Amino acid sequence: MSPPSQPATPATVVDTPQQAAALPSPPLIVRRPLEALLDRHGIGSGPLDVVVIGEGESNVTLALRRHGARAVLRRPPRSLGLRGRRGVLHEARLLELLGPTAARAPRLLLACPDASVIGAPFYVMEEVPGAVITSALPAELDRPGARDAIADELVDALVELHALELESTGLREIGRAADFLERHLRRWAGIWERHRTREVPALDEVTRWLQANRPEPAAPATLVHGDYRLANVVFSAGPATRLRAVLDWELATIGDPLCDLAWMLTTWPDPGDEAGTLLTMAGTVAAGGFPTRAEMAARYAERSGRSVAGLGWYMTLALWRTAIGLEALLERALDGAVEDAFLRELAVGVPELADRARDATRAA
Repeated sequence: MSPPSQPATPATVVDTPQQAAALPSPPLIVRRPLEALLDRHGIGSGPLDVVVIGEGESNVTLALRRHGARAVLRRPPRSLGLRGRRGVLHEARLLELLGPTAARAPRLLLACPDASVIGAPFYVMEEVPGAVITSALPAELDRPGARDAIADELVDALVELHALELESTGLREIGRAADFLERHLRRWAGIWERHRTREVPALDEVTRWLQANRPEPAAPATLVHGDYRLANVVFSAGPATRLRAVLDWELATIGDPLCDLAWMLTTWPDPGDEAGTLLTMAGTVAAGGFPTRAEMAARYAERSGRSVAGLGWYMTLALWRTAIGLEALLERALDGAVEDAFLRELAVGVPELADRARDATRAA
C-alpha cells in the first residue's frame, strides 16, 4: 500500500519568470530579475542565495546573500499578493524617512513597487548583525548585568522613537493623530465581529469598558511603532549590550505613545506570572533576573518626561487587542489557511486572555 500523498510545498525561490508561471502557486522570489535589480542599485554581485528568516504571519522576511552584500528583503505573504502592496511600501517609506534621524532602524537600500520583478512589491534593507531575543536569552547576552541593560535599552530606544520630531522629518505623513484611540477601538472591535469563531463574553465586556472609559490621548502625538517588543529588536553581540535596530515597522503610524509602552509591557512577563499561558509564552523570555513591568514603566516616565498614570487602560487595550488578533488567526487556522502548532493553543488561550483583560479593567 502506497503512503498517503502530501500537499506539495510551494517553491520559495525559482530562477526565471517562466519557471514561476509554470508553478501552481507563486514563489516568494524570482532570482534573475531580482539579481538584475540589485545590480542596478549596486547591492553586491554574482549569484544570489536566499533564506527565509523570522516567524509570524505578517510580511515575509528573507536574507539575501551575494558577493559583497548581505541584505534583507521584505515582501507580503503569498496569501496577500498584490493586496499587501500598501503595507510593505508603507514600511519602506517609513524606513526612508527614519534614515536621516537618530532612530535605531535599518537603512533602506531600495523599494520596488513593481510586482513583475518577484511577483509582489517589496523592499530591501541593510542587514543589522546581532541577536534577536525570542524564546531564550542567547549565550552572548547571558552575562552579569545584561538583563538590566537589555531592559534599559529597550525602554530607552522607545523613548527615542517617541521623541522624534514629526514635521521636520516628514513623519507626519504616515498617519493621522486625530481620534486615534477612537479609531483604534473601532478597528479592532470590527475585527472581532468579523473573525470571532465563538462567544467570549469577557471580551465583549472589555470592549464596552474600553469604549466607556477611553482617555484623552497622551499629548503630544508621536510616531507609534505598533508592535514594539523584545522579539522585534536586534542587540549587539559584543561586550556592551546595545540595542542596534528596531524591526517590523509595518504597523507604524502617528498616535498615542502609551499604546507602544503598554504593548511592550504586556509581552514582558513579571515574576509570578502563571506559567504556560499564551501571554507568558508571548513574553519571549522567563522573567527571572529582569526588571519588572512597573520598573520599566517608571524608567519610561523618567526618561520621556511623560506621565504613565493612566497606563492601566492601555494595558487592558493591549490584552484585548492580543485576544482579538489571536482569534482572527484561529479563524484562519480553522479555514485551513494557516498551519502552526501554536494555533492549537488558541481555543483556550483566547478566552484566557479575555479573562486577563477583564481582570485588568478592575485594576485600572
